[in-house]
Amino acid sequence: MISYEPLWRTLNEKDMSTYDLIYRHGMSANTIHRMKSGKPITTKTLDELCFILQCPVSAVLEYREETSD
Repeated sequence: MISYEPLWRTLNEKDMSTYDLIYRHGMSANTIHRMKSGKPITTKTLDELCFILQCPVSAVLEYREETSD
């Protein structure tokens, strides 16, 4: 499963918010909503986030194995 938890930490470290992504950098509010809901994004969106935040992919998302409980 893909987790966007690193993105929220990166935004916090860079003193940015989802508002900044939407209104200052032109990211779609729907894209932000998708990430908050844990839904997939495109590699183009991932590239845009890395460019905006000047960070590696690992600072935006991570893979977590799903455990069967």
